[in-house]
Amino acid sequence: MEVLFRILSDTLQTFILYFTIVICMSYILLAILSAREMIFYIKKSTFINYKALLSSPLTKSVSIIAPAYNEGLNIVDNIRSLLSLYYPNFEVIIVNDGSKDDTLEKMINAYDLEKVSFALNIQIPGKKIRGIYKSRNQAYNKLVVIDKENGGKADALNAGVNVSSHPIIACIDVDCILAQDSLLKMMKPFMEENSRVIATGGVIRIANSCEIEDGRLIKVNMPTQFLPRMQVLEYIRAFLMGRMAWSRLNGLLLVSGALGFFDKEIVIACGGYNHNTVGEDMELVVRMRRYMAEKKQKYRVVYIPDPLCWTEAPANYTILGRQRNRWTRGTIETLLIHKKLFFNSKYGLFGTLSYPYWLFCEWLAPLIEFFGLTFFIMLAIFGQISWINVIALFGAVYAFAIMLSFFAIVYEEFSFRQYRNKRDIFKLMYNAVVEPILFHPLVVYWAVRGNWDFLTGKKSWGTMTRAGFQTPKKK
Repeated sequence: MEVLFRILSDTLQTFILYFTIVICMSYILLAILSAREMIFYIKKSTFINYKALLSSPLTKSVSIIAPAYNEGLNIVDNIRSLLSLYYPNFEVIIVNDGSKDDTLEKMINAYDLEKVSFALNIQIPGKKIRGIYKSRNQAYNKLVVIDKENGGKADALNAGVNVSSHPIIACIDVDCILAQDSLLKMMKPFMEENSRVIATGGVIRIANSCEIEDGRLIKVNMPTQFLPRMQVLEYIRAFLMGRMAWSRLNGLLLVSGALGFFDKEIVIACGGYNHNTVGEDMELVVRMRRYMAEKKQKYRVVYIPDPLCWTEAPANYTILGRQRNRWTRGTIETLLIHKKLFFNSKYGLFGTLSYPYWLFCEWLAPLIEFFGLTFFIMLAIFGQISWINVIALFGAVYAFAIMLSFFAIVYEEFSFRQYRNKRDIFKLMYNAVVEPILFHPLVVYWAVRGNWDFLTGKKSWGTMTRAGFQTPKKK
């Protein structure tokens, strides 16, 4: 029995060691690819005349779709922000998804809305639409408001797709603050790529503690609270050092639901957003990619690194835990729905590299980390552990995590440099040092809980209460 236990112990330790090495090597390769793509993007952007795009007859029109559920706190300012975007031809579609607060009333009063007759072309089935509103004031002629029965975010987005009148749809979170040139930069790939672009995604930044006035970002500040500060570093690392690399490889599986632009024709052909998953944004991108591959059509999913979208990050442990739990369940659901992709060469790099990476590094990695730590604790209890090896392994992983975060900070400083105060950079560096100890274990725990909730059949989003954007008072 002792020999069997020792064999099992050695096997598991070897597996964990090699799995850790593979994960670290993949992060290094992605960081290198991201750096090359970032350099290429910045150089290319210096030669682009965005003013010419504003007046070009080739500029494609776009429908912005923003679901709103109980968003009365910020809805008026958020719509004002969307209507002020720089772009020649766009519409803003707000979908009131059966809000129980005063969201609809505030929109009607602020923008002088009236219910209008509207010829609906229902291409994606969904919950009943109770009415469509437009403004009597011509200054708001780009605004369309849909009032519908509550059906969740996916259903609200599908309703927006049915009502939209333009070939490109931009699906966003209504509480986000967009840069005024965001449409220009997000739409550019649809007009310049040789292959058909079916989707573009954008970087999401943290707006907590930033100065917001009338739905516009006035000044970028480092969040004052611990959890939002940790998410700043996490988002920089994930977006600039992860998704940029997958964009270069044309292997991107996820376009964030907070800011994603899609070819409406392909969205409709794929059946729209899936009601049966809490990760509808990721699942749609994967389904669209499968559709294009199975039709043997060349296509691209492009990522834009500019800081175009700012959102309020959860500052509460309970709310953040619910968010990460939902992300985990959405990832699992998408991977299982599209399990046919696993190492399937028919889908090219998307099936042979992107899907396996997401399976092992995004879904299974937290589980392996959690059970690996549990296993080490058991070995320690039974005295079957080499403390020198354990300390060396944990020290190496901790040092690697800090190094990766420092690289992310360097990327930020040499690219878009949103945090110009030197104190903010030192805060980010401090975050990088303490994150593996104080924040990462929570992320792993929430991922494990997400797996458990998936196994037990949990389907709900969970309540995501927001504090709202509040400009810090000047001293």
